[in-house]
Amino acid sequence: MSVAPHADATTDPLAVRGRVHSLETFGTVDGPGTRLVVFCQGCPLRCAYCHNPDTWAFAGPDGAGPGDETSVREILGVFERNRPFYRRGGITATGGEPMAQADFVAALFAAAHAAPAGRIHTCLDTSGATYETAGAERFSALLDECDLVLLDIKASDPALHRRLCGLSATHALALGDELARRGVPVVVRHVVVPGLTDGEEEVAGVGRIIGDWDNVIGLDLLPYHTMGRVKYERLGIAYPLEGVPAMDAARCRELRRVALRARVERRRERGR
Repeated sequence: MSVAPHADATTDPLAVRGRVHSLETFGTVDGPGTRLVVFCQGCPLRCAYCHNPDTWAFAGPDGAGPGDETSVREILGVFERNRPFYRRGGITATGGEPMAQADFVAALFAAAHAAPAGRIHTCLDTSGATYETAGAERFSALLDECDLVLLDIKASDPALHRRLCGLSATHALALGDELARRGVPVVVRHVVVPGLTDGEEEVAGVGRIIGDWDNVIGLDLLPYHTMGRVKYERLGIAYPLEGVPAMDAARCRELRRVALRARVERRRERGR
């Protein structure tokens, strides 16, 4: 699913508008440095551990889209007012699923690169859930403007991925292949959930996947936490992982080593 931007891009690219859930003005975990983080509205996945269920909806009960219609100009204005704090950072588009509004994010990133006060580093944080090889040209302008991609690999086992997120893993894998073909730097992220994605074979599977992508510059195994539960309560949604404890961070570090060993083995098989 994708959301068409509101734009008069032929006359003013800064007028391109998208639906934005919120802005985080001093993000420190969504790319290098301190960043302006743009949370795009709408996501087709329903990940069991999602901590932003308020970003899921593409349209409200009356047919109007949730979130605020926000222009590229407005977002860059926020950045420029705080530019000294972002000297080693930049702008990250996350969500929700930012690739559902590919034209809007492409316009934002292009404008960031062309900013009069100096080029702004761009980072796309995505699950790849809306990417389709058959329609890859729709995403080309966005991928052209990405300095870094944070790519979520929800699960290496296809059946587990569908059970965990409600959709196939093929979209994320196809996007990973395209980013590798382009040579776009990628940091892969994998949330480790006790009893679901914390098995050594599951984590080794992630390592084998990234062993096929020579552009991967980092692997983050993120320990599952329960801090998003309060949002489900506010929205009146049953919490999918009720009773599942937070993941032990030390065990996460051990599993990361398992994944990296599997990556090395896969690269050796490829002669890399």
